[in-house]
Amino acid sequence: MADLKALADAVIRGDQNTAVEITKAALAESMPAKSVLDEGLIAGMDVIGARFKKNEVYIPEVLIAARAMKMAMAILEPELAKEGVEPLGKCLIGTVQGDLHDIGKNLVAMMLKGAGFQVVDLGVDVEPEKFVEQVKAANAHVVGLSALLTTTMPGMEKTLKALRDAGASVKVMIGGAPVTQDYADRIGADGYAADAASAVDVAKSLVA
Repeated sequence: MADLKALADAVIRGDQNTAVEITKAALAESMPAKSVLDEGLIAGMDVIGARFKKNEVYIPEVLIAARAMKMAMAILEPELAKEGVEPLGKCLIGTVQGDLHDIGKNLVAMMLKGAGFQVVDLGVDVEPEKFVEQVKAANAHVVGLSALLTTTMPGMEKTLKALRDAGASVKVMIGGAPVTQDYADRIGADGYAADAASAVDVAKSLVA
């Protein structure tokens, strides 16, 4: 019998090979893909997220864990689709226009995937019009806007305005080193996250 606790542990350790092996074994034993996802992959990423919040692990460990989860997810996704398992929600994410930083954004995208969201990553230097166009195309529930420079933060307000002007009924969350809750309140964002693990909590609350 495939051990889903061992799968969670493999994700926590960032052990890609073991994560893949256990996922394959679980599916071969006709274990429901949803159980493998919830009790194995998401359980492991939840531990990593909690440790990250407490500064017990740092970005490299989170990235390694997320890669292990991603490798196992590649095997699991077709089975989840067959079972009709819906993601928690669809999240669009990108760094705003004029800003080329992506480490924080990539981390948030990985953590959201690890929590069961479907994530569309638009990359960096994304203009407001592209966010609007992609939100409509993807029928997204949440948009995550990232900025790492104070000079590019106004791009968040422009993007938010463009989404509202276009009548997009999507929830918008923002984050990045210079970004604060005050700024989020000022521009009318629906959520603010100080770090990648908190971003998952905020996204969950916005789709609840």
